[in-house]
Amino acid sequence: MVKTNLKAVWERVYATKGEAGVSWYQAEPRCSFELIESLAPSSGRIIDVGGGASVLVDRLLDLPFAKVAVLDISETALAKAQSRLGDRAGRVDWITADVTEIQDIGTFDVWHDRAVFHFLTDESDRKLYTELAARSLPPGGFLIIACFAVDGPTRCSDLDVRRYDKASLSAELGDAFEFVTESRETHMTPWNAPQSFFYGVFRRR
Repeated sequence: MVKTNLKAVWERVYATKGEAGVSWYQAEPRCSFELIESLAPSSGRIIDVGGGASVLVDRLLDLPFAKVAVLDISETALAKAQSRLGDRAGRVDWITADVTEIQDIGTFDVWHDRAVFHFLTDESDRKLYTELAARSLPPGGFLIIACFAVDGPTRCSDLDVRRYDKASLSAELGDAFEFVTESRETHMTPWNAPQSFFYGVFRRR
């Protein structure tokens, strides 16, 4: 089976839709922000994986973190965020990459991912993702993954997704991570369609 060219998919999505025109848009990423704020040391290093054009980075820059990075496969998405931030964009490490292909992104205290992992339908991609997360987080670091819950959508942006709960996500991450806590969120898309999200928090062993 031919693997979907995800970079082409996401470049097209961000080129044809405004920042608020995608289903995952949040004017206030409250759940993600509160989790990061509660887990990260005051001078910590934070990476938002798949952050795209999200305003989460704007909120993170209001806190005294030593390092804030955003990784996304789409250059277009990151350019939108940089334009919005203006001069503040220089305070962010911008990484244009496929999270399943890049080998080294540095070291972080908190890895946050909202709506990337559930697009990884190939087992080999999920393994590469987990290995990178394990390399990027020191023991005691936190991994936050927000993905569609078991009662969430089965497709998004014309792509198949996988849905998770505590047991299934823990199994995917393996022994390198221990479960800490979970939460649920009903996300309302810009066209008021509810989507059920599962947030899992894990600590690097």
